[in-house]
Amino acid sequence: MADIYKLRERSPETEKITINVGYVDLGHIDLLVREGFYSNRSDFIRTAIRNQLGAHSDAVKQSIVRNTLELGLRHYSRDDLEAVKAAGGKLRIHVLGLASIADDVTPELARETIESLTVLGALQASKSVKAALHDRIF
Repeated sequence: MADIYKLRERSPETEKITINVGYVDLGHIDLLVREGFYSNRSDFIRTAIRNQLGAHSDAVKQSIVRNTLELGLRHYSRDDLEAVKAAGGKLRIHVLGLASIADDVTPELARETIESLTVLGALQASKSVKAALHDRIF
């Protein structure tokens, strides 16, 4: 009989958000979808967001540098935090994108090693770690 291995769950590459749109605007979106300009409402909204981000790209780049933000995905493993603890250090985490803290990180280790946490985007961590850091999340 073959061995069965559990695959590591893949992190989602998107975050679901909810927006309120006026009926007339929604009608315009539906018309553009029906006419084939976009495949669905979500496609229209993602395109609109990308266009606005492109229009403001210089301001975004300047703000990233000014706020010393890491751009993209930043994962903190238990080993990473244990090394910070061993060195007597504290982390000031600033991420634009996705910051994730490994599931095997205890709330105690997180509090001992993370001084502050600023995430523009999404934070993936256990509920207990988020609760332990609640006063340090900005």
